[in-house]
Amino acid sequence: MGMLGNSVDKYVTGRMLQTSNDRRWGHLLAERWSHEPGDLPPQLPRDTEIAILLRGSSVVDREGAGMRQRTFGRRGTVWLCPAGIREDFIRVENQMQECLHLFLPGKPFDDTMLRDLDIDPSGMSIRYETIDRDMFIEHVADRILAELAQETSTGRLLIESLGRALSAHLVHSYAASSVRLKQSYAVQKPLDARRLSRVTEFIDASVEREFTVKDLASVACMSPAHFSRSFKAATGTAPHEYVSRQRLDLAKRLLSTSDRPLVDIAFAAGFFLAGQFQPRLPQGGRHDAEPLSGAEGAGLSLPASSVDDVALRSHGFCPMGQALIRK
Repeated sequence: MGMLGNSVDKYVTGRMLQTSNDRRWGHLLAERWSHEPGDLPPQLPRDTEIAILLRGSSVVDREGAGMRQRTFGRRGTVWLCPAGIREDFIRVENQMQECLHLFLPGKPFDDTMLRDLDIDPSGMSIRYETIDRDMFIEHVADRILAELAQETSTGRLLIESLGRALSAHLVHSYAASSVRLKQSYAVQKPLDARRLSRVTEFIDASVEREFTVKDLASVACMSPAHFSRSFKAATGTAPHEYVSRQRLDLAKRLLSTSDRPLVDIAFAAGFFLAGQFQPRLPQGGRHDAEPLSGAEGAGLSLPASSVDDVALRSHGFCPMGQALIRK
């Protein structure tokens, strides 16, 4: 089941271009919108919203938490609207051709603060703020836009990790009061050999089906955020990258040793979980847009291997991110 934000009630002068609501992402909802000039109705959001301007420019007046803000929005401008802060007034003066709106639901956000950051969520709040540029948010936005444009077999793993990382970034950078992150969040020891073995055995046994970072963390008896950092420290790759590589390797082995139909091999390797027999262009044509950040996010880049691409193409497959399609 998808998530539901408050965007339809809020952005009455806009048009939704794309939504992740059918992707079953558990830790965030992503939507692309275009906005016409006009006033928006008051809202009391239940989710924390991060709005990033992708194309266009406009003066935006808004009032929330007793503060009036007037901003000249341009590419990369970010508006934060935390859960529980009523927005009494919003006015968009000019058309904004495209914005990315990210909604972080309350429960996962609170869990990230409590379990991963050792912070009581009842004593912490995010500021109602407009940000000129934030490179980390831009990197996360670029990765989410790429996943919206081309759904991949490890997309849910990636988005879950991005949602937790984004929550931690908001707490660290935009908390209403100073927050000191515990040392273990910044420096993480590699996963020990026994736990790493349990996790990799689980991945090998489950490669053809969907699972989440939370599932992997449960196997290791750790919180998802701590697990992700420890796993990367031990293997050199993030969980979603490791799973992607295992699926690619399995597909190559089956292609070279089996006479099974290509579709069966793809399913056996876990590549058609999203039903992707061919690449799908995003609604509104964002496939050729420049990344917001102008570069891949730090530590978030997808694995790439020209050798693997050539090997798979020679067997009639074309790698598209982590998805395989038949040529």
